[in-house]
Amino acid sequence: MSLYILYLLATVSAFISMEGVAWFAHKYVMHGLLWSWHRDHHQVEPDSFLEKNDLFFIVFALPGISLIIFGSNGFTISFWLGLGIALYGLCYFVVHDVFIHRRLSLFKHTKLPYFKALRKAHKIHHKKQERKDGECFGMLWVPRKYFKEARQSNTPI
Repeated sequence: MSLYILYLLATVSAFISMEGVAWFAHKYVMHGLLWSWHRDHHQVEPDSFLEKNDLFFIVFALPGISLIIFGSNGFTISFWLGLGIALYGLCYFVVHDVFIHRRLSLFKHTKLPYFKALRKAHKIHHKKQERKDGECFGMLWVPRKYFKEARQSNTPI
């Protein structure tokens, strides 16, 4: 197997694995031990553009950045794993903060069922203002029932 294929597999594997890490961290850390950081994200109207919840961005960026830095001398496997984590972080920012929460005025109208289902799942997650009894803790993976609704609806979101 070519070394480049190994690096590609490492990057893709890290990216995909991050969905599980994000789900676990969201359910058990953000809605658990560090609810005090995440609570303001579940407010109906945030007090400001930035939230305490944004601290998680820094915390979750550190492993990817560290792996990229330590692996950049010779582009070892650490670099490629860090790249996968960083790409997931970028995707998380674009999907969660830009598309779902519309912190920037981009991607306002779409008819694509996946994106409609994604917004619906996140909306269901935010229905609960408290830390308990939540659902839909992932970011890119969407439960099938929301796809069914999205396919039936022809209106853009």
